[in-house]
Amino acid sequence: MPGENKGREKLIDKAEELVYYLERMRLVDYIALLNRPWRLMWVNFLAGLARGVGIAIGGTLLAALVIFLLNELAILNLPVIGDFIAEIVKIVQGQLSK
Repeated sequence: MPGENKGREKLIDKAEELVYYLERMRLVDYIALLNRPWRLMWVNFLAGLARGVGIAIGGTLLAALVIFLLNELAILNLPVIGDFIAEIVKIVQGQLSK
């Protein structure tokens, strides 16, 4: 029966597509990781540590950039803003020297 073979081929194609996507998702590796809770905790700990270091480095660079820009604005000696920025730069530099 030709219609039956076509339906079967379509089902086989869908099953192969499903297998392809499951392999691509690395579902077997994920399930193996879930079956080893200590390994899962270790991987999550390392990921959190990397995020923390990245945030610290990024925050430091961003703060340094802001201080640099404020310092440059203070050098321009703008009337009202310049005094305010100069005061902020003095406070920050005083905190950094401690």
